[in-house]
Amino acid sequence: MQSPPAAPDGQVADAVKGNWVDTMAPAWSRPYLRLSRADRPIGTWLLLLPCWWGLALAMIHDQRAGPEDLWIAVGCALGAWLMRGAGCTWNDITDRDFDNSVERTRSRPIPSGQVSVKGAVIWMCTQSLLAFCILLTFNMTAIALGALALLPVAIYPFAKRFTWWPQVFLGLAFNWGALLAWAAHSGTVHAPAVLLYLAGIAWTLFYDTIYAHQDTEDDALIGVKSTARLFGDKTATWLRRFLMATVGLMGLAVIFSALPEASVLAMVLVLAGPWAMGWHMAWQLRGLDIEDSAKLLQLFRVNRDTGMIPLLFFVAALLA
Repeated sequence: MQSPPAAPDGQVADAVKGNWVDTMAPAWSRPYLRLSRADRPIGTWLLLLPCWWGLALAMIHDQRAGPEDLWIAVGCALGAWLMRGAGCTWNDITDRDFDNSVERTRSRPIPSGQVSVKGAVIWMCTQSLLAFCILLTFNMTAIALGALALLPVAIYPFAKRFTWWPQVFLGLAFNWGALLAWAAHSGTVHAPAVLLYLAGIAWTLFYDTIYAHQDTEDDALIGVKSTARLFGDKTATWLRRFLMATVGLMGLAVIFSALPEASVLAMVLVLAGPWAMGWHMAWQLRGLDIEDSAKLLQLFRVNRDTGMIPLLFFVAALLA
């Protein structure tokens, strides 16, 4: 399995070609923006979409929407960009020795020498403080959840050292926004929000197992664990299980969110969300080739569309 070659001029090997960081950002800022994965926006989408799911279903559950919800949506977008950047910076600080041993990650800013560890720590703290300022505009329940979210974020980079299931810890961190955004709207967390959170974790296991297959050979050499290494040739079977868990848990979340107040049309639309998402995940499975790194990266990236599908149906149900 071939990894992408290192890119010139400080570019990261698996970055989106022609991205705005490499082509438009001031030269002095590029190493730090690359550290935040701003040249690879898919991670921000994967962190943001569960936030917007939670907000939309909370509005359906409470049968109300107000101007403050627009700020919650915008605040979540800004916070997702900042916290994804801070989380990636933390990940690269803790993984700098591993990254230097893996062909795909050797070109990242810290192992390639573009950013010092001290500079990375300062950059991480700056992003986190800006995100905290946004969090302070929400209610106290959301603020408390935002603070608690730091725990899975802090643990995740170490998970691959002690468990074959580090993707679970990524799911715990990346889908926390479903709870936070629900709480920002409702002032509390209801049972459907928890079901939605669990659905997001199952989805993360799906897409990040695909992503992790790019590095199985290098991971085996350096002793890093992952679900990709654990499942091996049985990956497709496990991905189908994660697909069913995602659709089933999200289906329960939307049913309990919409009953008993939603109209028949709204119920049909909101249920169509997880159904259509499941079909998109099934389409990914049909194209899966765990020996093709380029295909694995392509499938991972299309999960932005996978997560956008139920959101569009949730918004349509709100308008119905």
